[in-house]
Amino acid sequence: MLVDRAKITIKSGKGGDGAVTFRHDPYVPDGGPDGGDGGRGGDVIFEADENLRTLMDFRYKRKYEAEDGQNGMKRKRYGKSGENLVIKVPVGTVVIDEESGLVMRDLKEHGQSFVAARGGKGGKGNVKYATSTRQAPNFAEAGGFAKERNIILEMKMIADVGLVGFPNVGKSTLLSVATSAKPKIANYHFTTIDPNLGVVKLYDTSFVMADIAGIIEGASEGAGLGFRFLKHIERTKVLIHVVDVSGSEGRNPIEDFDKINRELEQYNPALLRKPQIVAANKIDINGDDDPVYLEFKEYVESKGYKVFPMSAPINIGVKEILSEAALKLQEVLANPEPEEEYEMFDFEKDDQDPDYRTVYPSFNGREYILEGKQLTKIFNSTNFEDFGSLRYLYKYIEKSGAIDALKEMGLEDGDVIKIQDFELEYFDEDYF
Repeated sequence: MLVDRAKITIKSGKGGDGAVTFRHDPYVPDGGPDGGDGGRGGDVIFEADENLRTLMDFRYKRKYEAEDGQNGMKRKRYGKSGENLVIKVPVGTVVIDEESGLVMRDLKEHGQSFVAARGGKGGKGNVKYATSTRQAPNFAEAGGFAKERNIILEMKMIADVGLVGFPNVGKSTLLSVATSAKPKIANYHFTTIDPNLGVVKLYDTSFVMADIAGIIEGASEGAGLGFRFLKHIERTKVLIHVVDVSGSEGRNPIEDFDKINRELEQYNPALLRKPQIVAANKIDINGDDDPVYLEFKEYVESKGYKVFPMSAPINIGVKEILSEAALKLQEVLANPEPEEEYEMFDFEKDDQDPDYRTVYPSFNGREYILEGKQLTKIFNSTNFEDFGSLRYLYKYIEKSGAIDALKEMGLEDGDVIKIQDFELEYFDEDYF
């Protein structure tokens, strides 16, 4: 079964914490700080792989995490960076950030990749905080945060030529005759429920042809499996529209032709701008002098399309249709269509995170609470046994305006301020 949509959670690696260590070498009684930096957390990377055909694996595993960076060590040794996590997806996969609904990247080529979640930076060791006036810093920097996202993966099949038409008109038979593909074929509707691919080899050229599952009336509004079928047509360069002109099922070929094109246009008007070749299939049943076929041919050609009589099972007209498809494909490749446009996810803006430095004060009726991303990092870097480190934390909170806000809520000396699961007793700044 083709799985062409999946939702997963990704998480980059946390940066390693900087080390707080001091030299204790023989004959160096007053050794200075020598704590090394923490390692960078691993990135989460998506990469397109032409050997994959489905998103099935993502049904069984939903969470993907890169490796955390290692903490810094003594003797100025840096922690090891976390291993990047490379997630391979089929070519033609669109990666979407669920929260914003924006496209992060459209992976159209084999080997194309991008970083979807960057690992946290490694924290600085205490050796980086030594100055002429602070020669023995007893604190270091905590590693940067991991980044977690919910991701939607949506696969849109990439094929050169797409076969479209109502169910049971002979698309799968044409694919099997024209290529080495072995689609399931039977005389009932929706035999094909997943797109099938095959490679057409013709003279000195070749192209990929896809049998898109039968479209029904209302597909552009989601009827049946409409959206799932139609999205796979978007990336084809040429369409072969297969129509049953025999009337074997009591259908009118002109009505069928118009209905399919109407569904294509309503789903995405650009689909009707693609070169379209019309295959009048099952011509062997009534012959090419049949009035129904002749009326159909005249009508379709008046719309500007070429009509090719065909009987796929006995290989009548197949070579002519494939030759025309190859010709149209060369014309498209010589004058490529504009790239599909998306509202793209802004990685630069995301990395800036304007909310990062904001400190949020609150009072729940029992205790005063402070929250904030940078506050959390500084708090995690604080050595509560070191007066200088503790003072730095307090000064950061004060400069953020959070203390004034808490005072307006009623904060007084001796009250407790809670940050995460820790409690700090508040004293006026003169205390420091």
